[in-house]
Amino acid sequence: MRAFCRVITLFVGSVSLAGCVNGVASLGGSEGMDMNMQQAAERADEILDGVLGEIEPEVKWTHDTTSVGSCDVTRRRAVMTIVSPERRGNFLGVVDRAWRASGYRMKSINNDPDVPAIFAQTEDGFGVSLIVGGEGQVFFEVDTPCVEESEVAESTTQATAPTYEGMEHIPRPNIRSPFWSAGAP
Repeated sequence: MRAFCRVITLFVGSVSLAGCVNGVASLGGSEGMDMNMQQAAERADEILDGVLGEIEPEVKWTHDTTSVGSCDVTRRRAVMTIVSPERRGNFLGVVDRAWRASGYRMKSINNDPDVPAIFAQTEDGFGVSLIVGGEGQVFFEVDTPCVEESEVAESTTQATAPTYEGMEHIPRPNIRSPFWSAGAP
């Protein structure tokens, strides 16, 4: 199931990349060209920090993989707090309200009870998504618009849950929360 979620995430990312050139144009001319891939990755981290900071009570998260394309970067984070099926609607509602309050444009909302997702776009052309994967694990992803090529360093944001070497073998959520895990075994 984890591989399936990764394929879905990669597909969504590919769809987002199809609009890469348009993303730069939507930034108001050459504004996007003034940003390199490292700066775009840092902006993606700010977006992720922002949404995770809006979630109360807080959830614990770890870094997931960073992907670098020819002119774009994708940053990912995996929520390690167990979000029970009974609390998923609350969780998605908190994120939806935070993104709308930040001026994000909602592109798509998948209301599937098992694998819900929200896809949005920031005013400066970054694609943001929340995807609930196997066993209710929540993943956040930010896709940058097409920017100047540069080296991209790993995120300097400190994870709130343990990190995993290579970020390829992140376990299922394993941190309980009195609120978010309510009703979960």
